[in-house]
Amino acid sequence: MDEKKWQAEKFEANRPHLRAVAYRMLGSRTEAEDAVQETWLRLVRSDTSHIENLSGWLTTVTARICLDLLRTRKSRREEPLTIHVPEPMVVHEAGNGTDPEQDALLADSVGLALLVVLEKLNPAERLAFVLHDMFDVSFDDIAPILGRTTVATRQLASRARRRVQDTPSTTEADLTRQRHVVDAFLTASRVGDLQALLAVLDPEALFRPDAVAARMGSVGELQGRSAIAATFNGRAQAARAAVIDGAVGAVVIIGGQLRIALRFTLNEDNLVTAVDAMADPERLRALDIVLIEP
Repeated sequence: MDEKKWQAEKFEANRPHLRAVAYRMLGSRTEAEDAVQETWLRLVRSDTSHIENLSGWLTTVTARICLDLLRTRKSRREEPLTIHVPEPMVVHEAGNGTDPEQDALLADSVGLALLVVLEKLNPAERLAFVLHDMFDVSFDDIAPILGRTTVATRQLASRARRRVQDTPSTTEADLTRQRHVVDAFLTASRVGDLQALLAVLDPEALFRPDAVAARMGSVGELQGRSAIAATFNGRAQAARAAVIDGAVGAVVIIGGQLRIALRFTLNEDNLVTAVDAMADPERLRALDIVLIEP
């Protein structure tokens, strides 16, 4: 068989596995696809005649690409108020060239709650944990990717495992419930549906902006759903759903810079009882934020 054809067939057979590795590493479907495509480009440029385990080689290459992306992402996060945009929730319409069944499998197997926790790991910890704990790759094989000893790699995975287990996290069901309410609020706000806004607000709801947010929106503290609904009616055009400190809220990002964050408090009836608007740079820097892709 022609070598290029053989490479293509082997790569396609491994593509679902590589996508799964990259998605868990990066938490972004778009970045995962880019990483897998880069793996293919490196494959066609390589001499594979001496590679005994092509699947292992492809996994290693994909992991290294993801590690580089994670390190780049981390360096960008050190810039003031710069936000990374993962895509933990994947919804695609039929006919757009994607595989909805595979997308659903990815989203189901790596829920938003776990991705939020994984975002707390540093790149080396995340790689060691994902490859070993999720894909059963040996520490001997992971160590060269990280440029560390097997013992050090084992310690990285162990530390990551403890962080994942010890991190208090909202359950997937709670995040789904919160997101449903926040999405309803944002959609009603964008389209100017006053009745829909009133429907998701508690009668005694509060809007509490910090000083910077109050100046930006030209509005201070409000009480009562009528006042809050009237204020948000037709607004929130640039707002994006996000997990903020473990709960679903919303953020406004302009030019890659976080400008304002909205934290929602819900009651047992799934009504919004409070909206806290934060725009003070110091407060924003202290927030733990993971964006949710529509």
